[in-house]
Amino acid sequence: MLILNKTAGVFFKPSRRKIYAFLGSFHFHPGKLFLHKLVLGIETSCDDTAAAVVDEAGNVLGEAIHSQTEVHLKTGGIIPPVAQQLHRENIQRIVQEALSASEVSPSELSAVATTIKPGLALSLGVGLSFSLQLVDQFKKPFIPIHHMEAHALTIRLTNKVEFPFLVLLISGGHCLLALVRGVSDFLLLGKSLDIAPGDMLDKVARRLSLIKHPECSTMSGGKAIEHLAKQGNRLHFDFQPPMQRAKNCDFSFSGLQHVIDKMIMQKEKEEGIEQGQVLSSAADIAAAVQHTVACHIAKRTHRALLFCKQRGFLHQSNAVLVVSGGVASNLYIRKALEIVTNATQCTLLCPPPRLCTDNGVMIA
Repeated sequence: MLILNKTAGVFFKPSRRKIYAFLGSFHFHPGKLFLHKLVLGIETSCDDTAAAVVDEAGNVLGEAIHSQTEVHLKTGGIIPPVAQQLHRENIQRIVQEALSASEVSPSELSAVATTIKPGLALSLGVGLSFSLQLVDQFKKPFIPIHHMEAHALTIRLTNKVEFPFLVLLISGGHCLLALVRGVSDFLLLGKSLDIAPGDMLDKVARRLSLIKHPECSTMSGGKAIEHLAKQGNRLHFDFQPPMQRAKNCDFSFSGLQHVIDKMIMQKEKEEGIEQGQVLSSAADIAAAVQHTVACHIAKRTHRALLFCKQRGFLHQSNAVLVVSGGVASNLYIRKALEIVTNATQCTLLCPPPRLCTDNGVMIA
């Protein structure tokens, strides 16, 4: 088991003279007083440019986001230099929109918080560069944020959750189980040994050419799989969940993806169509894939819950499982996790969908 590195900084402790100078620099809006800390959060770890202003009481004063999904759908996946350029083109506008929505000027901020890892290096660089210019210009403290820690702690913005709790983070780039013992205090219990579940679902959607399906043409891969699965019969295909004999809490999705790719190739031959055309059995495949992914995630999470309870890491009577990340918005997977928490007398909590995906609020 590994301990996640502590990366979040703390507020600087300025002298009294600097405090007075800082307070004197405030430009208050008519009828509006800011007597508490205000943090601007900036997120550019992957393909969403996001910013938000949050106060120390957890109130979201303003936020803005620019999604690159439409562009990356056309290219069949995220191309890092393309994502970097889109971040560059949009970051100033997004930050300005968040500040305008919150009616806060940069001089009124207490600090700027920005994702520094993990993520796409080229994308992260855009947010970091912009933030450093901002803190230098307005002489504000800079707080480096670990992307996964932000996802894990978002639930405390919407629910009263005490430490410790178990968190499952599942997205297009990440998959891990960790015991959250405090802010920046994480005990890593399991992680994906290869690719993330969201990445696998996106690749299966591309292999099925779901972008050519009339109902899925504007959806991301994971959303297309979830949508189409509602129309399919998962029993028409039998995919086995990975790592069934592995006595740990790790995940694996690449082997399953390989099996699915072979099945799709076989069905294309049977139906006499070429790669790039939509199979008549696409909905059934989507349903079977989604079910298998849900089972795999649920089984590993069940093992982690039992382990934490047996070792006394979680409260026996009010243990909490928090599920966050883009894949957490998949209602079928969430239902599978609900079955697990009901069986273990735990409470399942998920941030609202808009806070499950990458956003500026979780960083702030």
